[in-house]
Amino acid sequence: MNSLQLPLLPGIRSRFVDNTNGLNMHILEAGFTEANDQPCILLLHGFPELAYSWRKIMLPLAQAGFHVIAPDQRGYGQTTGWSSDYNGDLQPFRFTNLVTDVLGLLGVLGIRTVHSVIGHDFGSPVASYCSLIRPDVFKSVALMSAPFAGSASVLFGSNGSQATGPDIHEQLAALPRPRKHYQWYYSSSEANDNMKNCPQGVHDFMRAYYHHKSADWAGNTPAPLLGWTAEAVAEMPTYYIMDSDQGMAETVAQEMPSSEEIALCEWLTEEELHVYSNTYAHTGFQGGFQWYRCVTSGLNTQDLKLFLGLTINQPSLFIAGNKDWGIYQKPGDLEQMQNHACTNMRGCHLVEGAGHWVQQEQPNAVLKHLLPFLTDSQF
Repeated sequence: MNSLQLPLLPGIRSRFVDNTNGLNMHILEAGFTEANDQPCILLLHGFPELAYSWRKIMLPLAQAGFHVIAPDQRGYGQTTGWSSDYNGDLQPFRFTNLVTDVLGLLGVLGIRTVHSVIGHDFGSPVASYCSLIRPDVFKSVALMSAPFAGSASVLFGSNGSQATGPDIHEQLAALPRPRKHYQWYYSSSEANDNMKNCPQGVHDFMRAYYHHKSADWAGNTPAPLLGWTAEAVAEMPTYYIMDSDQGMAETVAQEMPSSEEIALCEWLTEEELHVYSNTYAHTGFQGGFQWYRCVTSGLNTQDLKLFLGLTINQPSLFIAGNKDWGIYQKPGDLEQMQNHACTNMRGCHLVEGAGHWVQQEQPNAVLKHLLPFLTDSQF
C-alpha cells in the first residue's frame, strides 16, 4: 500500500526497513540517536492492531532513555512482503518465523541486544518466544493482556481440546444456544470478507469491536473460568464465544456505541480510529488471520515441540486490564505463567479502568508499572 501519513507526535518517526526475511517492514521509532547507543525497547502489537497502537507510551519510554521500536508485524499495516491469499503458504506466519522477522529487523538496525521485548495480545506469545528461544538477545520481557503458559501449551490439539480431551467445538455447537470459538471463526475462509466488506463499513466495525472489548462496555466483568468445557467458556462475551449463526461483523454491530459515547471516548478518538480503519479497509484482515490459522491447524506445534519444557528465566512482567476477559480465556494460563513458565516474574498487574487495549486505554497506569521494571538496576 502507499505510505499512510500517520498522526504522530513530534519525536516519533515512521520509516521502512528491509528485514532480510522477505519483508519491507514499516516501523515507528522514538528515542533514536545518530550513534544508535540507547538500550532498545521492542514493542510488538496484536490483533487487529498496528505499530500505531503503541503511540501513547513510546515518547515516555524514549524520555526514560530508551530507543523504542514498534514494527507493523508480518500480515499487518504498511509492512509488505507477505501474502493475503487464504490458500497461500501459511509457513511464514509460524511463531518461529515471526521471531526470525524480529531478529532480521534488529540485525539490519545494528542492534545486538534488546533491553526488553514487550508484546500485547498476539504480540505477547511472539515476545515470549523471542525470550524463550534467544535469551542472549532479549534481556527481559513484558507481556500484556495474553498470559504465556509456556511451551507446554502446544499440547492443545488443533481441535481446541487437550490431547486426550473432547472436541470443544462439538460441545459448543450442541449448547441450547449454539456457539463457536472466535479463533476457529478467524481461521475460516469467510471471516475476512465478513469483516472487510461488512454492511456497517470498516470504520464502524472497528469502533464497535474496540468498544466491545474495552472497559467502556459494561458487560466486561471477567472472572476465572471453571474449566475448558463448552459451558464454562460460553460465560465469555460473544467476541470470544460467538453465536453460531453470526460473523464477527454482526456480533459487534449489536454493541455499537452511541454518538455520545464515541464523542466521550478519549482513549480512541475518531482521528486515531481512522488510522486503523483506513489501513484495514486497504489490507483486509487475512494477514492477521493467518497467525490464528497456524495455531488452530496445529502448524505451530511442529516447531514449538522443540522448546517443550523450556522456561523464560529473564526478568518478566505481566500487565492487563482488570476488565479484560483475555487473561482468563484459556483456563489456568495465568497461573501457569506465574508459577512455571516465567521463573523470574517481577510483577503481575491488573490495571483499573482498562479492558483489552490496556496500553491505549490507560497508558499512564501502564507506564507506572512498566518504567520501574525497565529501569531496575538489578537486571
